[in-house]
Amino acid sequence: MENLDQYVAFDLEFNTVNDVSHIIQLSAVKFVNHEEVAHFDSYVYSEVPLQSFINGLTGITSEKIAHAPKLEQVLSDFADFIRGAALIGYNAHKSDLPILAENGLDVASSYVVDLYDEAFERRSSDLNGIANLKLQTVADFLGIKGKGHDSLEDARMTALVYERFLEFDSNKSYLEEQEESHGDNPFAALGGWFD
Repeated sequence: MENLDQYVAFDLEFNTVNDVSHIIQLSAVKFVNHEEVAHFDSYVYSEVPLQSFINGLTGITSEKIAHAPKLEQVLSDFADFIRGAALIGYNAHKSDLPILAENGLDVASSYVVDLYDEAFERRSSDLNGIANLKLQTVADFLGIKGKGHDSLEDARMTALVYERFLEFDSNKSYLEEQEESHGDNPFAALGGWFD
């Protein structure tokens, strides 16, 4: 997995009506040197009626989107926030990237790490055969707190899952270095106490 010192994790919530997905919340967190330094979070105005299923899933109400900025403004502000950054997400190939592209913001070329793919690869090792690969399930397993289906919380959980995977990689690298320098002797690192 690519080790990024600076990146933006993002997520969006949407309301699909008649096979058209309307963005209703767009969020991102910016990390520099493994610390969150800024965040972006906006609801998005929509005239399309909010499905009760989406309201129940996300907690987003008709009032929140009725008084929110229009999509063009939110996408412009979001583009400014992520400008020049490497992007990471959780299964964003499936919906987030295509929905952004459909609305005129194609950021696929900046997308460098998909944490769903990483979780899939690590399922039998770092994730101990976890039951499913939903972001909330992976975050809970790793001891990361957050409320799913709120795009700011999901973006933050995505970044923290990424940071945890980086820790796993660092620990594995350290152990491999120890094995290389000490061979098969488990007491070699103790410097001759057991000679």
